[in-house]
Amino acid sequence: MSQGSTGQQGTAVISTLIADDEQLARDELVFLLKDFPEIEVVATAANGLEAFELIQELEPELVFLDVQMPGLDGLGVIAKLRSAGAPLPHFVLTTAYDQYAVDAFRLEALDYLLKPVEKERLAESVGRARRFIEEKQAQEKPLEAAPRSVVRSKLLVKTNNRNLIVDAQDLVYATIEDGMITVATAQFEGQSNYRTIEELQSNLDPELFWRVHRSFLVNINKIREVIPWFKSSFQLKMNDRKQTEIPVSRIQTRRLRTLLKI
Repeated sequence: MSQGSTGQQGTAVISTLIADDEQLARDELVFLLKDFPEIEVVATAANGLEAFELIQELEPELVFLDVQMPGLDGLGVIAKLRSAGAPLPHFVLTTAYDQYAVDAFRLEALDYLLKPVEKERLAESVGRARRFIEEKQAQEKPLEAAPRSVVRSKLLVKTNNRNLIVDAQDLVYATIEDGMITVATAQFEGQSNYRTIEELQSNLDPELFWRVHRSFLVNINKIREVIPWFKSSFQLKMNDRKQTEIPVSRIQTRRLRTLLKI
């Protein structure tokens, strides 16, 4: 999970989503969380399917997830995210049931809250989430400093039954869908023999190539235009033949603002 941003007084901000099929429960939790400066509620979901889609789209670090929702319930949301291979946020499960019923849920979650939510108990959940996220970030820092794979200057791209060799710096963007990586240059598109975006990224110049979304890697020198999108996010229009528009995840939007002084 990506690192949270930092507030004016150095408080790490945790991007948070609330999913509950009861409007009053959602509103109450939003209201209570306003007293926690480290929490930024980025969206609310009224059912499990909406929660699944928003978690993939916004990549929040923390999700307050109602267990009992019609259709796709809370545990179903987690299972569906795992099946999709999506990066998982930390979950705090909310339920009206007692301790005996939620013991099984604890295996899937950072914490659980009984409804109606008490502010003191909520503070414990927020504190636990903050500690877990800070510890994870601390563990990831040595990995960031670890030696990278050899940076490739050439890439093999398969297109129209031909194997073309292209300069890595001519790559405009790469994307993955159904396990297949497609790369685009200014002239053509083709398939890469890399298996994952992570593997491709590790073989490219980290100063040049940026993972703006879980499914997209872009060459920052090939960004043609930054387009404002909904909910204060952005899309990048790239410098390929189709002028492809690529979404920037909410977490990476913070880096985009810093990079381009938006």
